[in-house]
Amino acid sequence: MAAAVPISEVKGNTRENRTAAHSHIKGLGVDNEGRAKPADKGFVGQVAAREACSLVVSLVQAKKMSGRAVLLAGGPGTGKTALALAVSQELGSKVPFCPIVGSEIYSAEVKKTEALMENFRRAIGLRVKETKEVYEGEVMELTPEEAENPLGGYGRTISHLLITLKSAKGTKKLRLDPSIYEAIQKERVRLGDVIYIEANTGAVKRVGRSDAYATEFDLEAEEYVPIPKGDVHKKKEIVQDVTLHDLDVANARPQGGQDIMSMMGQLMKPKKTEITEKLRLEINKVVNKYIDQGVADLVPGVLFIDEVHMLDLEAFTFLNRALESPLSPLVILASNRGLTHIRGGENLPPSAHGIPSDLLARLLIIPTHPYTPQEINSIISTRVKTEGLAVSPEAIDKVSQLGEKVSLRYALQLLAPASVLAKVNGRENGQVQIDDVNECEGLFLDARRSAQNLATTKGFIA
Repeated sequence: MAAAVPISEVKGNTRENRTAAHSHIKGLGVDNEGRAKPADKGFVGQVAAREACSLVVSLVQAKKMSGRAVLLAGGPGTGKTALALAVSQELGSKVPFCPIVGSEIYSAEVKKTEALMENFRRAIGLRVKETKEVYEGEVMELTPEEAENPLGGYGRTISHLLITLKSAKGTKKLRLDPSIYEAIQKERVRLGDVIYIEANTGAVKRVGRSDAYATEFDLEAEEYVPIPKGDVHKKKEIVQDVTLHDLDVANARPQGGQDIMSMMGQLMKPKKTEITEKLRLEINKVVNKYIDQGVADLVPGVLFIDEVHMLDLEAFTFLNRALESPLSPLVILASNRGLTHIRGGENLPPSAHGIPSDLLARLLIIPTHPYTPQEINSIISTRVKTEGLAVSPEAIDKVSQLGEKVSLRYALQLLAPASVLAKVNGRENGQVQIDDVNECEGLFLDARRSAQNLATTKGFIA
């Protein structure tokens, strides 16, 4: 008797994403007329700021905002980072969005100005349009032709490959180079597969199995695709999105030889090398040439610098110059500081938001305001749904009160431990009750209570 074949159920391959601080933000929540709804797409409150950001998004999409800068100014926990992330959601994946924190630019390997310039170039995209000649169709014949080995001996080599491709409009027989046969073997192409071959490079791509074979029973899972429309030989327009930083890195990387000295040299070099200004200027010339020829389109994106008050005087001076360059993205800055000294300029009088006055004069400033009690309640309810927690209405009200009295961030941080306590305490369906929130509040201090404790003691170190 034949052994039983083990059959197991295939689980769905949907990946469980970690719930981050802003997972609930899906967009700005603005209608077609540019009016922000009180609560939409996960965003609650900050109506004026969302409408201003919606206008910025429209200008970026119209390519009229490059080389300008916007400042999101407001206290901690007023939704500045959420606004920037909502802007990136509205712009979509095709527009480059590069988020960094002010302290990221300080590195032992690379200069501050170089780190800033790298991120500037990451936020500028180039959409390259290329027309390629391809042969596409279902494989009807695949015959390698052999010849005598020119080096002698008894072995034989493949001189060329005969392949017949079939499309909806007809068939074509091709005589291909033996190097393409190796590529076909790597892709594991067999009769009945749909493939395409690039005429210029000889690159082979297996698209899938022809849907004419969809009824056959096979142990292997196959992706069935229809026979390509049109002729076998056709021209295809391929659009590729790259950033200027990708071009910089690709051209800065030295193409070393295979000898031992070249390989040792590559190993000895530091992992991060600075890209010279001369190379960037050359790449800019090539990019401008492509744009003039209509081969490529420039896509100015967004560089978001959070905690911008962490930059120092030299970085701010460089930022001023970078904004004036011909290839520049929209720069969104965020700061939660009021009147404060600029880093590196302690001898100068305090400046608004920790930013020099000459740069402040360039900025469009969007203020964010503290949330109202109703908005805090709505935000907490949204987060409860996003994190998939069961919380009673009384517990939500209690957490909302803490958000109003202490801070919104502290209140949101209590939700997850409160849900764990609810399960430990044996609540029905693990629903968080007001007692669980009170217990959590006793276990975890907020910043104000911690400071009060320190004021009444001599501190931790004697």
